[in-house]
Amino acid sequence: MLIGCCVHPALHLVISDSPASAVPTIIDQILCQRMETMFYNCYEEKIRPCIDLIDSLRKLGVDKDLNLPAIVVIGDQSSGKSSVLEALSGVSLPRGSGIVTRCPLEMKLKKAKDGNVWKGKLTYGHCELDLTDPSEVEDEIRAAQNVMAGEGLGISHELISLQIESSNVPDLTLIDLPGIARVAVGKQPADIGDQIKRLITSFIRRQETINLVVVPCNVDIATTEALKMAQQVDPSGERTLGILTKPDLVDKGTEGNVVDIVQNLVVELEKGYMIVKCRGQQEINDQLTLNEAIENERRFFEDHKDYRPLLDDKKATIPCLADRLTAELVAHIIQTLPELTKEIEEKLSATTKELEICGEGVPDTVHDKMTFLIKKLSDFGQNLRSLSSGEEPDDCIKEERCYAKVRNEFENWKDHLDRVKYQFYGVMRNKVMEYEKAYRGRELPGFINYKTFETIVKQQIVKLQLPAIQTLKKITEIVRDAFLDVAAYNFKGLPNLMRSAKIRTEDLRKQQESQAEIQLQIQFKIENVVYSQDSIYGQKLTKAKSISEEGSDQDVKSLKSKKLGFTIQSMPNDKATIHEMTAHLKTYYKIATERLANQVPLIIGYYILQEFATKLHVEMLQLIQEKDQIDEYLHEEVDVADKRKMLRNRQQRLAQAHDHLSKFY
Repeated sequence: MLIGCCVHPALHLVISDSPASAVPTIIDQILCQRMETMFYNCYEEKIRPCIDLIDSLRKLGVDKDLNLPAIVVIGDQSSGKSSVLEALSGVSLPRGSGIVTRCPLEMKLKKAKDGNVWKGKLTYGHCELDLTDPSEVEDEIRAAQNVMAGEGLGISHELISLQIESSNVPDLTLIDLPGIARVAVGKQPADIGDQIKRLITSFIRRQETINLVVVPCNVDIATTEALKMAQQVDPSGERTLGILTKPDLVDKGTEGNVVDIVQNLVVELEKGYMIVKCRGQQEINDQLTLNEAIENERRFFEDHKDYRPLLDDKKATIPCLADRLTAELVAHIIQTLPELTKEIEEKLSATTKELEICGEGVPDTVHDKMTFLIKKLSDFGQNLRSLSSGEEPDDCIKEERCYAKVRNEFENWKDHLDRVKYQFYGVMRNKVMEYEKAYRGRELPGFINYKTFETIVKQQIVKLQLPAIQTLKKITEIVRDAFLDVAAYNFKGLPNLMRSAKIRTEDLRKQQESQAEIQLQIQFKIENVVYSQDSIYGQKLTKAKSISEEGSDQDVKSLKSKKLGFTIQSMPNDKATIHEMTAHLKTYYKIATERLANQVPLIIGYYILQEFATKLHVEMLQLIQEKDQIDEYLHEEVDVADKRKMLRNRQQRLAQAHDHLSKFY
């Protein structure tokens, strides 16, 4: 009666009607049932949803876009890898000598709620095959590998997917990879070993992957190639779990070494090791079932004095391995979900942006095609206007804005004017002296000869015409290239429309460059008319003279008259004229170059940016009038249509994946 009070009231009637000796056994049974029920509820609430989430993302095809959490199984040839997978999946896999696994095999194991259920599905390439019996799996996988990798000894990176739903399998997703081969045998490719290593590395380097390294107990673990590869991509061992196989094949007396490895005392891994004993070849020949093999495995570890503690620590047998792998996978999924969510959001945003660039595609009806063409041309014109004002779309910019490049050339033009101006100042005195000797008339010293002044000015300014035209040509090339970039941006995937834009751009480039060059020539003809407003010239001349006088004090001889009380300055008559002439030349040349520093960019900017953009838009709008050629103009590249379809599919599955993750949280 006391016992009955200690348990749940619902158990009281059961216990009170039972013999006293049977009460503890009944309590244990009921408590075990309740614990199993609690575990099942926890499993349904916590574990199954995680695995179902990743499986649903795989079903959507999200693994095409980013890496999903998974367990990858690797091992050297004859390491017992296939035996472990057979024991976990409950189905026979291809066996034999040499390379048996020739394609990555994704095994999606799903525990069925109902008993005695087995469903299978094999997917590869464009094929999908329903399986009704476990015995079909081995032959169908061989056939699938022959399709994907060819009927030979080569390998393929293409994935074969095997989905199994059964009451006898754990909830796991495993990816089996080809065994590591060191030397090519028979008709194998000479570089088969390198091919396999590259394939394995492409999987195990992913941070989302748990690496299951299968190693036989009867080999030196330090020399195992599979473990070396895992350590290279996961030095800390936090993503690597070691599986020891074939414990029955070790030499007598060396079992302690195996136990040390499993206890993580030899080659340390953060996740540690487990040990299993699967069917050997003789047992397969004797047609030992997988269930019988699991029973034999348990008895083997229970009866072995060295290995029994490993069983007690749940580090031995296939059932313990299945539980461990399920727990590891779920923990790994939970750990990677935040980063996975972030990756999906980033991919979705990038895909949406890429899809916008590709556009909606050419419509089917005549009316819609016309509307589509008008929209394309209008957007093109708007982008041209934006470019000409320095506001082109960021997607059109390859290195820097067109206007920034043009402004840089304008700055180079201004720098050239400044350099030439100071060069002119350096040789100006000699030129004035030459002209004084050759052309001076009856004027007194200090009076300048206007003809001399005008001749020197004209000769100097005409030298600036060629650099101005060179600046025009450089800017024309910059603008032409920028306009073509805008056309490529707006008419992407429409080669005939792009070709029309290119032809018209080139024709207008020549036309606008020619007009701008004529205008520059006119500008320099105008500069032959030596002129400046009196007030402007007078102010600048006064300033130039004051600077010149301050700089030439050392050349001035002063005579002071004590009687008159003022200074009389005298200068050699040739220097007086030179001094006056250079002041005038500096003043006017500065005015002229300041005028050209602005006027040349204004002319180029108008003809090559503003008017060029406007005329090009008008020229392209004329295409609307050619109604019989609209279909030709809107002919779309096949690659672009395929890319748009691919991007839409990706956008759809990423959006669905994001929705799944949102609901999971």
